[in-house]
Amino acid sequence: MSDTAKPLRILFAGTPDFAASSLQALLDAGHNVIGVYTQPDRPAGRGRKLTPSPVKKVALENNLPVYQPLNFKQEDDRQQLASLQADLMVVVAYGLLLPKAVLEAPSLGCINVHASLLPRWRGAAPIHRALLAGDQETGVTIMQMDEGLDTGAMLLKRTCPIHSTDTSGELHDRLANIGAQALLESLPSIADRTIEHEVQDNSLACYAHKLEKAEGLIDWQKPASEIARQVKGLSPWPVAFTTLNGETLRVWYAETSEATSDAPPGTVVGCDKKAIMVACGNGIVRLLKIQLPGSKAMDTSAVLNSKKELFSNGTALGLSE
Repeated sequence: MSDTAKPLRILFAGTPDFAASSLQALLDAGHNVIGVYTQPDRPAGRGRKLTPSPVKKVALENNLPVYQPLNFKQEDDRQQLASLQADLMVVVAYGLLLPKAVLEAPSLGCINVHASLLPRWRGAAPIHRALLAGDQETGVTIMQMDEGLDTGAMLLKRTCPIHSTDTSGELHDRLANIGAQALLESLPSIADRTIEHEVQDNSLACYAHKLEKAEGLIDWQKPASEIARQVKGLSPWPVAFTTLNGETLRVWYAETSEATSDAPPGTVVGCDKKAIMVACGNGIVRLLKIQLPGSKAMDTSAVLNSKKELFSNGTALGLSE
């Protein structure tokens, strides 16, 4: 795009923190964001008060028009979007499948900032699924959207290593920054229509199912390496859990140990200053951050200072009462 070309009229559609990073980056870089679409306000917190999304908060702080249709099944909502005459719509974790009429409304269509090296993880939870599967790297793909679920042509990719210590929260924050920068990098060649489109290989795709709270239940029969990935992959939400004396014990962080034990899976086999060691189907995990019933999440070292008697050798975790 030449220096004299008009700036793109950009619509933004997104909802959570991950998306807010891209919106803020567009604004900081001086792009012409003409309006923001986000999910309707949802009840949150103990008081269940209607709460705006992180994207809506950024939009309001920057005096941008905000649109919050429940979906795009209503003709009025589709016509309103078309009337904005956008050149491009940037979609980041919006949470709605867009119909063909919306995808084709902007002159340059809709692009998506997706937190996976497509086609590896398509769907709602690519960051968590990459961790749970033990992937060594992930990344962000800028994708030209079509009517499928994350099936469009790939425009730009940026990789990100997955460290052995990563939680999904930490990986999320890194990918949010990478995604925002990749978006900015892609816009000039999208604007002048020189960006290359790479078709996805559908045979390499996996579906990143939305997370369910029940996935947090720890099966101590599984290998220690798999349980450690489960704990890190589900932190900070929905958080892995087991039971202790019939009550829920949440496990926020864990790692594998080089020690071995013949104790039954789920048995506490020792404690040190930082961790509780628990036997698994194969190997031992060290619980480094836990949450007792009625308490907040704490480093295990702090729990052991006052509640060590709860975790004496031979204590069984995960038994149904």
